[in-house]
Amino acid sequence: MHLNFLGATKTVTGSCFLLEAENKRILIDCGMYQGLVEHLNLVPFPFKPEKIDALLITHAHLDHVGKVPKLVKEGFKGEIIATRATFDLAKIMLRDSAKIQEEEVKKNERAVALYTIEDVENTIEKFSTSVKYGEEISIGKIKAKFNDAGHILGSAFIEIEAEGKRITFSGDLGNKGKPIVRDPEKPNKADFLILESTYGDRNHKSIKESVEELREAIVNTIERGNVIIPSFALERTQDILYFLREFFEKDLLPECRVFVDSPLATSATEIFLAHPECFDSETLKVFMKKDPFDFPTLKFTRSVIESKQINHIKSGAVIIAGAGMCTGGRILHHLKHNLAREECSIVFVGFQAEGTLGRKIIEGAKAVEILGEKVKVRAKIYTINGFSAHADQSQLVEWAKLAKAKRIFLVHGEERQAKLLSMRLKNCYIPSMMESVEL
Repeated sequence: MHLNFLGATKTVTGSCFLLEAENKRILIDCGMYQGLVEHLNLVPFPFKPEKIDALLITHAHLDHVGKVPKLVKEGFKGEIIATRATFDLAKIMLRDSAKIQEEEVKKNERAVALYTIEDVENTIEKFSTSVKYGEEISIGKIKAKFNDAGHILGSAFIEIEAEGKRITFSGDLGNKGKPIVRDPEKPNKADFLILESTYGDRNHKSIKESVEELREAIVNTIERGNVIIPSFALERTQDILYFLREFFEKDLLPECRVFVDSPLATSATEIFLAHPECFDSETLKVFMKKDPFDFPTLKFTRSVIESKQINHIKSGAVIIAGAGMCTGGRILHHLKHNLAREECSIVFVGFQAEGTLGRKIIEGAKAVEILGEKVKVRAKIYTINGFSAHADQSQLVEWAKLAKAKRIFLVHGEERQAKLLSMRLKNCYIPSMMESVEL
């Protein structure tokens, strides 16, 4: 039995692992690279897609599903297996990804699209094998079980049994105590554990501290300027809306307008509301009475015209937009209009990968290039990492120890983060790209 590390090694994006066992070849995730390593998306698959028997998807973020249409386009004909919520979210994520790529090709003759919208639609036709949490499925002699990872709606860690051994893939593990989704389930004892290490070097602020910091950022800014929140369309936007609703219901904020300026986040929020089976008990209780993500001053803006109108607002607005790492999308226009204004605040509520605009801003750049123009950084910058959807170092250590694995492979983390996490665990190994290990 062999495990091949084909992505997310010593970096946070591009998750892809190939397990060869019981005369089957199974892929776990097929994700895109982002940030400094984005060029790796153009590297050919190191396997023949038509020879892969099944693809198991842990969740719908692009760094885990972003290359699935490329896989299908190049000949993959096996089963695609995920939770129903993951399939629903992956549909909108992949359609959005294809749209962005096609638009980039039109603007830049050197740009290369990995796939088209047509390729995505062909891929979605293969989204047929959905599983429930705790349900065991068979791929030949191999058994696989999806368990709640508590990361985003529908996310899973996957326990695979093959050749008398259990191999557990953590996917992305969630941060305990957050709203909407449940905390990660406990893993069963495993022989081998493939563990994410995104925040292997640190512990988060508590959710309570982070929520209060968000409130203070808005209170200290809103009467004189705008609050700009670069946010991931999946999970992070819904978290922020959940807390903003609570603020307004408890009269904890001055009067202000809130815009979700993201068609993708708007669609994602609708999908969240269609999957209450994934909610934690607190959110489910709210959902039984009302929409947990809605309040009177909230407006979702889908059209470009509506988005441009927001740029004329000089104060009193909280603007939530993507991309979460400021790599593209409508957030760029809002940063262009507000980043150089001392009276405004930019609130980062998610991970910023190396090489992204978001990373440059939080690391203290005095000026950045946005849409071809140099923009000075004068706004107040907040970085609130307690909203992270990823488990922190202590949570990763606690969860990994429950698995009692003979060997732990640390992935989905920059090398420094993985090394620091390895110092807190036993029998750890940090694999390299394209490395193959016999299990």
